Amino acid sequence: MTAGKVTKKAKTQVLEHPPSLVVPLDTPPTVSFPIIGIGASAGGLGAFEEFFSGMPADLDMGMAFVLVQHLAPDHKSILSDLVQRYTHMQVFEVEDGMVVQPNCAYIIPPNHNMAFLNGALHLLAPSEPRGHRLPIDFFFSSLAQDQHELAIGIVLSGSGSDGTLGIRQIKGEGGMVMAQIPATTEFDGMPSSAIATGLVDYQLKPADMPAKLMAYAAQEFGKMISTTVVPIVKDENSLNKIFILLRTQTGHDFSQYKPSTILRRIERRMVVHQLDSTEQYVKYLQKMPDEIEALFCDILIGVTHFFRDSEAFLALEEQVIPQLFKGKPAGATIRVWSTGCSTGEEAYSIAILLQEQQELLKQNYTIQVFSTDMDRRAIATARAGLYPASIATDISPQRLARFFTAEADGSAYRIHKGIRDMLVFSEQDVIKDPPFSKLDLISCRNLMIYMGAELQKKLIPMFHYALNPSRFLFLGTSETVGEFADLFAVLDAKSKLYQRKQDVFGIKRAFQPSIAIATAGIALPQAVSKQSHPAKRSMREVTEQTLLQQLAPAAALVNEHGDILYLHGRTGMYLELPEGETGINNILKMAREGLRRELIATLHKSVSKNKTIQRLNLSVKTNGHFTPVNLTVRPVAMGQSAGEMLYLVILEDTTQLVTPALPIHLPLLEGGEHSKFDARIAALNEELCAKDEYLQASNEKLETINEELKSSNEEMQSVNEELQSTNEELETSKEEMQSINEELTTVNMELQTKVADLSRASNDLNNLLASTGIGTIFVDHQLNILRFTPAATKIINLILSDVGRPVAHTVTNLLGYGLLVADVQAVLNTLIPKEIDVQTQVGKWYTMRIQPYRTLDNLIEGAVITFVDITEMVHAREALSKANELLRLAVVVRDAHDAITVQDLNGRILAWNPGAERMYGWREAEALQMNTADRIPKALQKEASLQVNQLSQSKVLEPYYTQRLNKSGDILEVSMTSTALVNAAGVMYAIATTERARELTTDMHHEG
Repeated sequence: MTAGKVTKKAKTQVLEHPPSLVVPLDTPPTVSFPIIGIGASAGGLGAFEEFFSGMPADLDMGMAFVLVQHLAPDHKSILSDLVQRYTHMQVFEVEDGMVVQPNCAYIIPPNHNMAFLNGALHLLAPSEPRGHRLPIDFFFSSLAQDQHELAIGIVLSGSGSDGTLGIRQIKGEGGMVMAQIPATTEFDGMPSSAIATGLVDYQLKPADMPAKLMAYAAQEFGKMISTTVVPIVKDENSLNKIFILLRTQTGHDFSQYKPSTILRRIERRMVVHQLDSTEQYVKYLQKMPDEIEALFCDILIGVTHFFRDSEAFLALEEQVIPQLFKGKPAGATIRVWSTGCSTGEEAYSIAILLQEQQELLKQNYTIQVFSTDMDRRAIATARAGLYPASIATDISPQRLARFFTAEADGSAYRIHKGIRDMLVFSEQDVIKDPPFSKLDLISCRNLMIYMGAELQKKLIPMFHYALNPSRFLFLGTSETVGEFADLFAVLDAKSKLYQRKQDVFGIKRAFQPSIAIATAGIALPQAVSKQSHPAKRSMREVTEQTLLQQLAPAAALVNEHGDILYLHGRTGMYLELPEGETGINNILKMAREGLRRELIATLHKSVSKNKTIQRLNLSVKTNGHFTPVNLTVRPVAMGQSAGEMLYLVILEDTTQLVTPALPIHLPLLEGGEHSKFDARIAALNEELCAKDEYLQASNEKLETINEELKSSNEEMQSVNEELQSTNEELETSKEEMQSINEELTTVNMELQTKVADLSRASNDLNNLLASTGIGTIFVDHQLNILRFTPAATKIINLILSDVGRPVAHTVTNLLGYGLLVADVQAVLNTLIPKEIDVQTQVGKWYTMRIQPYRTLDNLIEGAVITFVDITEMVHAREALSKANELLRLAVVVRDAHDAITVQDLNGRILAWNPGAERMYGWREAEALQMNTADRIPKALQKEASLQVNQLSQSKVLEPYYTQRLNKSGDILEVSMTSTALVNAAGVMYAIATTERARELTTDMHHEG
């Protein structure tokens, strides 16, 4: 199945794969489709929804998506069900060993770390305590180690910095990284932290990411699957042009760096921009100068952290740091150079060790740590001294407390000013810029592994020059001094700690100090100027020099290996240059026929016994004939150290020696045959003795060599085992350290997520209870208060400190009810709910219900007391009662034969019953528009006004007779009873009248 669109049949097979399928341990990594790691924390659910909603509905993307979300470890996650709502893909909660298939989404389960290996997801039980876990970094790192340049990481909404270290790993392997635009997140901590590294390729909204992923995967995986792609390494011309553009804009030359590293970065940038050839990329670089800067930053990606490789830093702390202070008086200066310091973590780590040693000695020293790097962005980060909170996993709590200060929001730590003042950060190219000098320690870790052999040959002699005698060099675990073992002694092979040797004769001194020294401002000793008239030499000096020229034999000063350090006299008769490349001349290889074998044996014997060894009458072939030569090897001590022992090889031509006269033995002069045989036998015996000595020396040397080879073999096996172990430890340590870094942030994230969930639930519950106005009190079996709502404080005097106290210790505002404790206990005993109407002192009425508190497991864990406000209901009931009374009264008024009216104090008619309508003739609607004065005869209006005043004083007037007008204008004689209507304040607001017509009204009218 390719990385493109999968067929319907293939899709069916993908969706039906069993979740428990595991991959064999020996299965090679054969993943042929993209694996997308997505990390999120707080606010991640909304980001997931946008991301999956942005996928094409009618097209399978041919990718697998692995979601790493911060989850509460002690709660079952429902994230799989939630994500399933937003995608047509099948969503699985990961089981250990689950094989990853395209067009599926996989969710990390709670309380697990997850890694990717050979096409399968593996779950690991977290070894760190809760809150010290960073699952996103852990998964991203494993994805980078397994998929290398094919790794893809996405950082979505979340607080903290989880994922930042993981994307460094992905970018370090040449992978691709996306991050959500911070402005579109609910929590921008994680995306902002990732973007701040400068390693993010795309900043997008989650909905826009799927389209970009499809374009990127088609380019990258299409290139991987295609068999016709021409390797980029063959296009040397375009590659050189890229180097020229980089050098022109940045000032740095990468042409001598390891091709594999540079090519991987260039290829990755080409994939990001979907370019097929380096020619196209060169044109793109020419048009887009910002891309040159992006490529430069990609090349300089550094993966570092505090106290990286803890064993190496422990060796540095124990073996080197104390030596830097040894023998120096208080106030002396200690100079350290950290090259390729990246964002400064290792430089600060060394400064912390120096400060601790200074405090241990209880003396003050001037400590200068020069920290340099080509990446100005990294230098800016180092200068700020502000690092994410995840560094707490790299630093012990004691050092974190002593040398760092937490920011107010807890998202970062800042280095203390005392440590920061020790360091000087500067932008520097260690290859072309002059070095610092008179140093006590140089730290160059994991920098030379990116450089070619020629650059490495320049660096080591430069470091040798920059260091003070017997000072120290600290390299990365994958780096060595190489062929410059004569310049540095191994102090700790495993930790790659070296000590500077004294380079008395300038062995392998490829570094030219004159330029650097002049740049550093160090004065060179003035050369002796040529004198036009040299000083006159003494007779002794002339004599000694003449004798040396005449009598001194040819000689060579060599080391124990035979490397020539100095030649004296004419040695061409005995030495000749060998064929092949010339480098350090070795006298054992240059010795002529007849001399080499004896020279090897003699030098070995002199080295092993440390004394002068001589060989006489050696026949050395010179220009076709043999010359008798005496060989002498004499040890020469150059210093107190045994490592500084040299050897002087003296070669004397015996034909030029003056041989003293020897006594002539008579038997030899007689010239007999016997004497000839004796002479021959003596010569053969002498030669045999020489052969025996040479053979013995050869045997000794062979035995020594065999022992050395055996020891070397054992050492190589040990080193190989150590390397394998170190490699495993590095992989494990890398995962562990990253996991530790992430776990610290994870705890914070989980706690924030948990607090957010609990806060949301509490807010929901509080808002629910507050909106209902129901006072609620939760008590346990001992009737201790567990929690209560604000509405309950109106009935029972409760404050926050009452939580945990017995409810019996509280004071209620209830009138006539004191059985609360007894009733609650009765409900707990019988499990029968109870309901009572109670009244508070302020006149509020509540229905109190007491019910058992049941858990989801149907367990009784206390009781719930609720108070439902029924005041309005009680008032409504009372109002209804009054309304009923008024209704009955209204019926009386309505059905009464008498006219019943109501008027306000100004005489406006407010009420008019049917009896009044029959008596006076006005309908109710008409009467309500009238004033009482309209139906009082003018002669009686003054009297009516006096009656109103009397009524306001006596409330009720005795029945009296008066006259009123009807609608026709006739005067009616009426018997009237007036009553004052008084409000609750005792103030009269209206007058009610009851009027009855008299039967003699008409007769009286006629008589009048």
